[in-house]
Amino acid sequence: MELNMSGIQGKTRKRKAPDDAYLGSAFSLDELNQDLLERVLSCLPPSSFFRLRSVCKRWNSVATSATFQLACSQIPFRDPWFLMVGQDLDRSVVFDSSEASWKNLRHPAYLQQSHACKPIPVASSGGLVCYRTDSGKLIVCNPVTGACRELPLVGQASESQTLHAITMYCSPKDPASYRIVLVQGEFSNLSFKVFSSMKNMWEDEVLLVQKAENSSESSVAGDETLYFLSKAGDVVATNMQRSPSKQYSSVLTMENGEEVVYFLSQSGTVVACNLARKTFFEHPRLLPIFFEYSIDVVECKGEMLVVVLSEFLETASLRVWKFSRGDHSWRQVAAMPPSMSHEFYGKKVDINCIGSGGMIFICVSSGEFSSYVMCNVVTDEWIELPKCYVNGKAKEFMSAFCFEPRVEASV
Repeated sequence: MELNMSGIQGKTRKRKAPDDAYLGSAFSLDELNQDLLERVLSCLPPSSFFRLRSVCKRWNSVATSATFQLACSQIPFRDPWFLMVGQDLDRSVVFDSSEASWKNLRHPAYLQQSHACKPIPVASSGGLVCYRTDSGKLIVCNPVTGACRELPLVGQASESQTLHAITMYCSPKDPASYRIVLVQGEFSNLSFKVFSSMKNMWEDEVLLVQKAENSSESSVAGDETLYFLSKAGDVVATNMQRSPSKQYSSVLTMENGEEVVYFLSQSGTVVACNLARKTFFEHPRLLPIFFEYSIDVVECKGEMLVVVLSEFLETASLRVWKFSRGDHSWRQVAAMPPSMSHEFYGKKVDINCIGSGGMIFICVSSGEFSSYVMCNVVTDEWIELPKCYVNGKAKEFMSAFCFEPRVEASV
């Protein structure tokens, strides 16, 4: 049987549609009413916000309108950006996790004014980052909009106490509501103070009572310094030496409706402060006190995790641990493949980490090199990020702070 190919060709031949068939598809955003336009623009990637003002006068007015910010606040989640911290960094550099790329932001002018030394970031939450000056002043900033606000002084009594932790919590329901918590004092007499943006003031200092959390070994000795000889014959102190931006590294989690602040003692143990119960306790040590290792504490999916880089059997190991309250012990939840971590062996590497959702952003640095790694705690996947080049030269960073790029976040 023969097929009539000409008939098939006739039925499948492409035809040019009349010009008027496409008249209905030509559409301009300018035809949208203001409310609908703002809702559409609020769904754009955050990096597009910087170009809104240059499109046209109407879009420029949208970028600064209160109703547009309200529309942006209806977006439940935005992929995080990581604000990088480095020596002599004269600009704000961020890693955009949604586009897996580096971006330059305009450094907020306020942070460069009236300060002997440039303030450094010390905490972050939601769409905001908290900076600290060399004199102890705290400044809250929205890195996307550049809006800044200097907080009231903590008080002379608090300024004279040893500061251990600075952490921040932004309400997901109200972009103008945030709390900053300071943990201070000697380990035998810890206390905390809270700044409330809604009250625009520091609340009264609250004393913390030490709790022995099911362990007869729990005796906080964060100020105790011990010395030992390393394998290379160097004298090493057990007191941790942290970069200025991570000196007060801490995380805040909500556990059964109670706020708990976790931070590292001077000797590298994890200390937990339950703000609701006004108690604190020290977790059991992960490694013996005479081990050389780098450690940091992060928050992932509402839980506190600890990242540890250590050396053992002529190689380096980078692992993530979770504390089990059931048997009062640490359990491993993720480990960098040995082929990646072996590069760190013998280089006296320091790690500084920040968590977001199920991800941990890790800055690995030493005198010899620097690297940036993203760990997916859920899948135990590890990805080394591309280098960041500024003026043709690879930039080295010491740490990072995570925030959601939100134009509506108010200081």
